[in-house]
Amino acid sequence: MNLRDLWTEALHGIGTRPTRLFLTILGTVLGIGSVVVTVGLAQTAAGQIDKQFDAVAATQVVVEPASSRTTGTERALAALPWDAEQRVAQVAGVVAAGAVATVDVGGADVTAVPVNDPSAANQAPPAVMAASPGLLDAVRGHVVTGRFFDAGHDARADRVVVLGARAADRLGVHRVDRQPAIFIGDVAYTVVGIIDGVQRVSALEDAVILPARTAQRDLDVGAPDELQIHIATGAGPVVARQAPIALDPNNTEAFKVRAPTTASGVRDGVQADVNALFLALGGVALIVGGLGIANVTLLSVMERVGEIGLRRALGASRRAIAGQFVVESVTTGLLGGLMGSAVGVIVVVGVSIARDWTPILDLPIALGSAGLGAVVGLLAGAYPAAKAASLEPVAALRGGV
Repeated sequence: MNLRDLWTEALHGIGTRPTRLFLTILGTVLGIGSVVVTVGLAQTAAGQIDKQFDAVAATQVVVEPASSRTTGTERALAALPWDAEQRVAQVAGVVAAGAVATVDVGGADVTAVPVNDPSAANQAPPAVMAASPGLLDAVRGHVVTGRFFDAGHDARADRVVVLGARAADRLGVHRVDRQPAIFIGDVAYTVVGIIDGVQRVSALEDAVILPARTAQRDLDVGAPDELQIHIATGAGPVVARQAPIALDPNNTEAFKVRAPTTASGVRDGVQADVNALFLALGGVALIVGGLGIANVTLLSVMERVGEIGLRRALGASRRAIAGQFVVESVTTGLLGGLMGSAVGVIVVVGVSIARDWTPILDLPIALGSAGLGAVVGLLAGAYPAAKAASLEPVAALRGGV
C-alpha cells in the first residue's frame, strides 16, 4: 500500500461516520481552543495591565524627607524646600512637580459662612492643605470649575483657595463665578476653583487647598510633607537618582525617593502567573480531547475487526494496517487543531473588541496549536493502531463474522 492508497483509505474510514467524527473533533477543538484563548487573553490582559501601570504608577515619583530614629524619637534629616518644584524642573524626564503639606489650623472651623449654630450637629471640618502652584499638573488632576491658583497668587500670598470636589460638596460650594468665600476661623478666603481626579493624592479631594506662601503667612505652615513629580514613562531611575541632587547636592541622603519599578518586570510577572494558571486548565481540556480521539479510534478498531482480517488475508502488512489507523487519528487531531486554533483566535479578538483592548497573540502559538492537535492525534492513535496491527487474520475474520 503506497502513501496515496493509505491516505485514501484513511479518509474513507474517517468519513464513513460523520457524527462520530464531529464529536471526536469537538474534544480536540475545545482543548486547542482553550490553549489559544488562555495564552491570547493572558498576553492581552498583561498588556492592558502594563498600559495602566505606565499611565499611573510608572509616571509618578514621590520625594519625602528621610528620617532617623534616635533614643526612641524619629526626626527628619532635612526639610523639603517650597521651591522644590523649580529645583527639579530641569531634571531630565520631569514633566511637572508640586509640593504639598498638611496644615494644622489649630482647631479653627472651616466653613462656607461664619455662622455659629449651637443646635447644629458637629462635623469634622475639611482638611486644609498647602500646595505649590505646580501641584495640580504633578498629580494629573483637572479643574471642574474655575481655575487653580498660579505663581502670582503664591508670590503675593493672596487669600484664595481651591477646593477638592468632595470638600466642595461638604461646604456647599458648586460655582465660583460669584466669588464665593470659605472661612478658616474668622479669615475669609476666596474660592477660585474646584478640582477633581487627583487619585495620586486622594486626600486633596477632601481638602481646602491654599497657596504655600498664604499658608505660611496666615497659618504658620512649615516645610512640605512631600514632593509629587510627574515624569515621562521610563524616566523613573533617572529622576530617582537626580532629584535628591537637584534638591540638595550636599545632602542627597536626606531625601527618600519612591520611584516606579520597570514596566517590563511587572508585565512579565503578571503574564507568567496568568499563563501558569490557565494553561493548566487548557492542558486538562487537551488531555480530554486526546482521550476522546484514542477512545473513538480504539472503538473503530473493534468495530472493523472483520475488515482488518480481510485486509490481512489479502496481503496487507501489519505496518499498512497500523499506518491507516495512525493517519486517521492524526487527521482527526489536525482538523481539531485547525478548528480549535481558529476558534481561539476569534474568541481573543472578540473579547478584546468587547473590552476595547488591543488583542495580543503570538503567531507561532496560533500556528503551533494547530500542529499540536496533530501531535495529540498521533499519540492518541498509537495504541489503537498497534492493537489493529497485532490482530491475526484468522482471528480477525472469525471476530468480524
